[in-house]
Amino acid sequence: MARAHGARAQMALAFETVYGTPPASGYRLMPFARTTLGAEQPLLNSELLGYGRDPLAPIKDAVTADGEVVVPIDVEAFGFWLKAAFGAPTTTGTTPKTHTFQSGNWTLPSMAIEVAMPEVPRFAMYAGCVMDQLSWQMNRSGLLTATARLIAQGEAIAATTAAGTPTALGLQRFGHFNGVVKRNGTALGNVVSAEITYANGLDRIETIRNDGKIEGADPGMAALTGQIEVRFADSALVTQAIDGTPCELEFAYSLGANASFTFTAHAFYLPVPRIEIPGPQGIQATFDWQAAKATSPARMCTAVLVNTVTGY
Repeated sequence: MARAHGARAQMALAFETVYGTPPASGYRLMPFARTTLGAEQPLLNSELLGYGRDPLAPIKDAVTADGEVVVPIDVEAFGFWLKAAFGAPTTTGTTPKTHTFQSGNWTLPSMAIEVAMPEVPRFAMYAGCVMDQLSWQMNRSGLLTATARLIAQGEAIAATTAAGTPTALGLQRFGHFNGVVKRNGTALGNVVSAEITYANGLDRIETIRNDGKIEGADPGMAALTGQIEVRFADSALVTQAIDGTPCELEFAYSLGANASFTFTAHAFYLPVPRIEIPGPQGIQATFDWQAAKATSPARMCTAVLVNTVTGY
């Protein structure tokens, strides 16, 4: 009897033309580290009396389909997750191509994602997947991954694939070693770690349907928040926090002229932190930052991915 193993699992992704309707072709094979994407349908206990001590049969409740996918921040495939988070990019250049993603779009594309376990076989198609949140961390070492939190309309299980033969992408990963943090265009020193979280604030449209699925997931107010931890060496960030003035903060990775990823928060606000002395070791300060819409450019953030992909 075959048993499912994560090592053989595959994930295929394609953008939908109609929400909740998986396309017949155009799927890409996506690299991923792990996923919790799935659907569940709880049971409701019977509340009826008069039938003795043994309960009556439960009934099914509504379907909830959502979860997270942990993916590498790489040169090519990460662009599909950026498109899901921000909308279609503006692509310029010849070789390399520059794909510019901007916050503030009123509509977001939906995706069909198939998670395959070929040993069983089990091919789970998740239709109507919309990006709720995209987050990642910057550190000195370790594997660089991002977590995509998705809300799907539903799950369809089949014994054969509906994605055909997905197109494989070239895998070239960025690493923490390739990262840099800049404040107003100048490299920011003494940064120990940073966390970045972009949220679309999705609103589930939970209408009455005979299949228990949601009608859609509409974007609400976006939010860009995170945390930055620095060795306390100067008062530049603390002074900015006290003054309440914004700055531009840039998180960037580069593998050369043809492969780079830059994420810029255009109006970056810092709270006044508590500076503690925990002992004889070095003193660090932690800022729980948040971003807002800037005056110029008139948006909250911009993500730029440079590669040789024709378009997303």
